[in-house]
Amino acid sequence: MSPDALRKQAEQLYDAHAAPLILYGRALGLSRAEAEDVLHDVFRALLALEAAPERPVAYLVRSFRNRALNHRRAWWRRLIREAAAARWFEPAEPEDPAADRLAGALAALPPDQREVIVLKIWHRQTFAEIGRLLDISPNTAAGRFRYGLVRLRRLLEEPVREPDEVPECPTARLAPAPPVPPA
Repeated sequence: MSPDALRKQAEQLYDAHAAPLILYGRALGLSRAEAEDVLHDVFRALLALEAAPERPVAYLVRSFRNRALNHRRAWWRRLIREAAAARWFEPAEPEDPAADRLAGALAALPPDQREVIVLKIWHRQTFAEIGRLLDISPNTAAGRFRYGLVRLRRLLEEPVREPDEVPECPTARLAPAPPVPPA
């Protein structure tokens, strides 16, 4: 494949898969900026290849996952120097209560369930593809997906509390304990 054809294919892959890969990075615990950095590293590596991969989408997802995990391994070294700057440089996103609620519920899931849900829904991966990517069986991937959806549904069905609404103390309705008899 000529370099121009490879570049054209990379552009098409970027247009089709950049947003789902960034979401996948967020599911793996990266910030949006970190996910974008990993995404650009993946495409830089793709453009450096002499030949196009046999399964380009599988290559992208596997390469993104590996680079994202390597990126997270270095997290502690970056934590101190980026903690203060992160608040300044994160883009302000418009508030969408439904999106915020879904993001919060998704973040509350165990990481293995969250990862499979993102791969299945936003990346449209089959359970066999997810199994190969995560080195698990397709049945394990399907189970994580199913249990994750059940937990996600339960989290989303919980009533939303207003910020000024104070939950009732669970012990408020209990009768006082009987006095202790003297010894």
